[in-house]
Amino acid sequence: MALDIKIGDVVRMKKAHPCGGFLWEVGRLGADIGITCQTCHRRLLLARSYLDRRVREVLPRPVPGMEDPK
Repeated sequence: MALDIKIGDVVRMKKAHPCGGFLWEVGRLGADIGITCQTCHRRLLLARSYLDRRVREVLPRPVPGMEDPK
């Protein structure tokens, strides 16, 4: 199963990073995918096949213009 991810997407992993974070932001796409931990800002470069097996879900992106009015 190939994930439909884009730069800027946030993914939830099956296992936590040693810092305790589950959320990662996608920063690079290609054969390898660059991700950044949202808790400690550690950057990793993973093979696409490795990432496909370890992602639990791709979190929905916010829709532009749908922010809470103040």
